[in-house]
Amino acid sequence: MKIQLVHPPVYINENGLTALRPSLPMGLAYIAAVLRDDGHQVSVIDALGAAPNQTVKDGDIWRIGLSTDEVVARIDPDTKAIGVTSMWSYAWPIVRELIHKLKARWPDKPIVCGGEHFTAVTDRSMAEAPIDFIVQGEGEETAIALFRALEIGLDLSVIPGIAYRDAKGELRKNPRRDRIRNVDEIPWPAWDLFDVKAYDDNRLVTGIYFGVTVPILATRGCPYQCTYCSSPGMWTTRWFARTPKDVADEIEHYVKQYGATNFPFQDLTAILKREWVVEFTQEILARKLQITWQLPAGTRSEIIDDEVARLLVASGCRSINLAPESGSERTRKHMKKMITDEKLFRAAKAAVRNRLNVGIFLVLGYPTDEPIDMRATARMVRKLARVGVDDVSAGFFFPLPNTEIYRELEAQGKVTLNDDFLKLPIYVHNKFMSPERNYNPHMTARQMTRWKYWIVANFYFTNFLFHPGKVFRIFWNFLRGKETSKMESFLQETKRKFTLRRKSRDDQSAAKSADRDAVIGAGSRGS
Repeated sequence: MKIQLVHPPVYINENGLTALRPSLPMGLAYIAAVLRDDGHQVSVIDALGAAPNQTVKDGDIWRIGLSTDEVVARIDPDTKAIGVTSMWSYAWPIVRELIHKLKARWPDKPIVCGGEHFTAVTDRSMAEAPIDFIVQGEGEETAIALFRALEIGLDLSVIPGIAYRDAKGELRKNPRRDRIRNVDEIPWPAWDLFDVKAYDDNRLVTGIYFGVTVPILATRGCPYQCTYCSSPGMWTTRWFARTPKDVADEIEHYVKQYGATNFPFQDLTAILKREWVVEFTQEILARKLQITWQLPAGTRSEIIDDEVARLLVASGCRSINLAPESGSERTRKHMKKMITDEKLFRAAKAAVRNRLNVGIFLVLGYPTDEPIDMRATARMVRKLARVGVDDVSAGFFFPLPNTEIYRELEAQGKVTLNDDFLKLPIYVHNKFMSPERNYNPHMTARQMTRWKYWIVANFYFTNFLFHPGKVFRIFWNFLRGKETSKMESFLQETKRKFTLRRKSRDDQSAAKSADRDAVIGAGSRGS
C-alpha cells in the first residue's frame, strides 16, 4: 500500500524567552519505519524540513515551514492513505486547516492521525476536522494493524487503539492497545526519509547544539503521575527501556551514516535505573565513540552521584536537565512530583563537580502557588546557582488537555477547550503573562510576571557573582556561534529568529513592490 506521512508546519513564538526549537519528528519517523518494514511503500512530506526558513506571520506568532497549500500540492496522486502527526496541541489550528484542505483535494483518501494531541483531544479533533481514523497512544502496532486493515478490508471494530467513524458517521473508540514491552523489536526511526541535514544546518535540534545532531529515544513512558503531565494519558505509567547495546548500535549507525556527533535523548525519564545507565555508558566507552549526548527534556535525580556523573561525562554526556518544577515542597506534593531537595542538591552537586552542564526546569503559577511558594523557589534557585548549576528555565503554568490538573480545573469551570486554550504552550515563555492565561487564583498575571523575573534574576545574579567566568564564556561563545549551555542556545535561537523575521519582512516588501510594479505595468499597457 502506498502511504504518505505528513509532518505539518509548526508555530514559533518570536517573543518567547526560551531556547526551545522545533526538531525532527521522532514519532513520525518511528511510524514510517514500522510501516515500511510491514511492506508498505512509505514517503514523507516534512513541511518543516522542506522549508526551514520560510515563515509567515499568524497573529502574534509565526508559522514556519511549507504552507498548508504547498503540502497539499505535494501529495502523490497515487497515494492510498495519508497519515498526519501532531504532538503539540498548540499546533492544532494549522493541523486542522491542513486536514480540511487534504480532504477537500483528496476526498477518497483516508486520513489517519496520531500523536499526543490526537490522543488527548480525540473527540474534539474528530468533530472539528474530517479525520477518518485516530491512532491513540503508542502508535507502532496500531498503525501496522490499521493500514493493513485498510489495504485488505478487515473489520475495524476489532483493532485496539483506534477511533474512527462508523457507517453512520458516528465516532467509535476501540479499547486502548497494551504497551509494547520488547521495545528492542521496534525498528529504528526512518531518518532516511527526512532531510536531517536541513534540520542540522538550521540548528533545529532539541537541547544544546554540539554538532551534527540526530535525536535518540532510549526508553518509553514514565512510572510517575505528575498532575500536569500528558504522559499517563499517552503512555500509561509503564516505563520500558531498550537494551543499552541496542541504543549504542543505533548511535554508532548514525555516526557512520550521517557523521552525527550529537545525540539529544528525547526520553521522558531516561535516568531511572542505575544499572541501565552504567551499562549504557560502559557500552559507549567500550566502542570508543567520540560523541556528545545530552538529556534536554529533564530527568530524575535520584541515582546521580559522583560515580554516575563521572561515567556520564566520560561517555560524552555534556548536559542534563533536572525538573524540580518548584522550590516549594507543598507545591511539589500537589503536583505529585516525587522529588526532595536532598536528592536534587546531591545530584546537582555531583553533576557540577564532574563538569556537566546542568539546567533546571521550573513551572510558575501552578494553581496552588502562593507568594510563600514563590519565595521558596527563589531561595532554591539561589542555592542551586551557588552550587554551580548553569541555567534555569522558568515557564508559566498551563494545563495540558486530559491531564489530572486539567480535569480538576475543568470540573471547577476554569478551562474552555478552544483554540486559544490549546495554543497556551506557545506563550508560556512570553515576556509577560496575560490575565486570560493565568490559572492561579492567588496572584495576578502582573504579579506572576514580576515573580518570574525576580526568580530568574536571583538565579543568574547569584550564578555570575559566584562564578564570574561564565559571563565571559557566554559572551565569547555567542560571538563564535557556539553553544555549551541553554543560555547560549537561547542567544543563538534569538539571533536566528531575528534573521527569519527580517527575511520575512524583506520578502513581503519585495512581494508588495512586485504587485505595485505589475499594477503600474498593467495601467501603462491599458493606456
